Amino acid sequence: MNETFDYNYDDSGDHDQNEENSTQKDGEKEKTERDKNQSSSKRKAVVPGPAEHPLQYNYTFWYSRRTPGRPTSSQSYEQNIKQIGTFASVEQFWRFYSHMVRPGDLTGHSDFHLFKEGIKPMWEDDANKNGGKWIIRLRKGLASRCWENLILAMLGEQFMVGEEICGAVVSVRFQEDIISIWNKTASDQATTARIRDTLRRVLNLPPNTIMEYKTHTDSIKMPGRLGPQRLLFQNLWKPRLNVP
Repeated sequence: MNETFDYNYDDSGDHDQNEENSTQKDGEKEKTERDKNQSSSKRKAVVPGPAEHPLQYNYTFWYSRRTPGRPTSSQSYEQNIKQIGTFASVEQFWRFYSHMVRPGDLTGHSDFHLFKEGIKPMWEDDANKNGGKWIIRLRKGLASRCWENLILAMLGEQFMVGEEICGAVVSVRFQEDIISIWNKTASDQATTARIRDTLRRVLNLPPNTIMEYKTHTDSIKMPGRLGPQRLLFQNLWKPRLNVP
């Protein structure tokens, strides 16, 4: 069984190119991309099956894995994220989810992403570029339960913020795990506050849990560093979430 799910896909990373063949390979790559785009445009739309329970939006599962310490450009990151599949109903979601490994059983630097169809899990995507994300750091052992509660709340439209929600991510790391939920408009404080409060409720977070909000603009400028929003929480910093 594939570590992530029961379906096979190419998990290869960037490939070295021979310098003398680079022009030819670039041309082949462009042709492949054109063919892929044409194929995508012809792909049949995902719709609920007969008697299935439709979701308000279609969603797509993605998976990514990278080598720690290796610099990641937006281009190499985009090449590294693999689309698992898109679903339009409750039943289709469970068909995907029941075959997927739980986050707590993943190894290395691995991420699951669940985003509305048409939105890539990248800061630079048009739907994400003016937005941000709420971040919660978890001690090991909690990611599977928190991830499931988060995505069920998202699919069930429990956040009640219209079209603001873009998607959610669970990031498995060596010493901790991280979950986040992304929204479209970082400057809308009323919306970000409602998302924060709903997140506390659906995950049953203790009152002293530290939640960080980081804009994608800050993430692009300072990847991996404290942004202005996170600095607001410095004086409140406590150990990462330790839910009983």
